[in-house]
Amino acid sequence: MKQLIMLLGLFFCYIGSTIAQITIHGVTLPEKLGREDKVCILNGAGVKKHYFMSIYVAGLYLKNKNTDPHAIIYDDQAIVVRMQIISSLVTKERMCESVREGFNKSTGGNTAPIQKEIDMIVKIFQSEEIKVGDVFDIWYIPGKGVMASKNSEKLDLLIPGLYFKKSLFDIWLGDNSADIELKESMLGFCQ
Repeated sequence: MKQLIMLLGLFFCYIGSTIAQITIHGVTLPEKLGREDKVCILNGAGVKKHYFMSIYVAGLYLKNKNTDPHAIIYDDQAIVVRMQIISSLVTKERMCESVREGFNKSTGGNTAPIQKEIDMIVKIFQSEEIKVGDVFDIWYIPGKGVMASKNSEKLDLLIPGLYFKKSLFDIWLGDNSADIELKESMLGFCQ
């Protein structure tokens, strides 16, 4: 009986992971992001929580679906994290603090080698007030680097280098991820 329940659970997880788009907390994440040769498909999505409060919906987009966080972080492949703000408690100050804390965890406290890059990415959240419904896309494009957009408008950001990409996406997918449930959802384990 246990095996049957487990098989049914896996079946429904598989069915859920093949859905073209996902709607979570009223936010519908599209099946694909990008255009031409830079298209990434939705791998998985979930909700970022802080003290049991839902903060934003996050979707992970990859060239090909993958459930191996280390491969996603370390491979020189295109990746996008889409974050849509769902709480009015998110302010630019709190988001900047959260990003800095994320880098502190992802680097094991050794942020000095990428401090300049951290300061650059924090600026995308500092530029103006953050409102419910704001959408941030953070891209890594091989051969170019990390780029970002807010509400579909490209921001003035280009951070070259695979090393920074690893530290950045380790925030969501690494061993020290602050939100394990979000990590598992982004990896496509049960939507």
